[in-house]
Amino acid sequence: MKRERNTGLSRRGFFRAAGAGAVAAAGVSLIPVTALADAAKTNAAIDKLTGGTATKSGRIKMKTPIIAENGAVVPIIISVDSPMTDSDYVKSLSVFVQNNPSPEVAAFNFTPACGAAEVKVNCRMAKTSAVVAVAIMSDGSVYKAEKTVKVTIGGCGG
Repeated sequence: MKRERNTGLSRRGFFRAAGAGAVAAAGVSLIPVTALADAAKTNAAIDKLTGGTATKSGRIKMKTPIIAENGAVVPIIISVDSPMTDSDYVKSLSVFVQNNPSPEVAAFNFTPACGAAEVKVNCRMAKTSAVVAVAIMSDGSVYKAEKTVKVTIGGCGG
């Protein structure tokens, strides 16, 4: 019979330690992507879009559900108060969902020929989050509006 070396750790103890190490290592790599997407990521995307221009409020109207029972389809209607003339029109409108893996969910470009700056979008939302609309006007001014939508069943794999 061959004699084994005594290392002070039983076979059962070794497997417990190895299992705990594996769970700890897996836990680090299993952080949900949605946990990484937050307000800072959304604000960085908005700053990149606007070039850091200060935002104003007041010209954007958003119609969203207070509670979305299914985050896979959340209807959002956004309109920007603008005469849509050659001297005063909406150049672009972007929609962000703060807690989504990719915060920017839609972007639209307009010209005075569009007549109105209104969009209807169905977007996916991973969880309860702020929906942010950013409009860049022809004079370079930037308007922002924000509404929170409560999601009961996530639509981004949640």
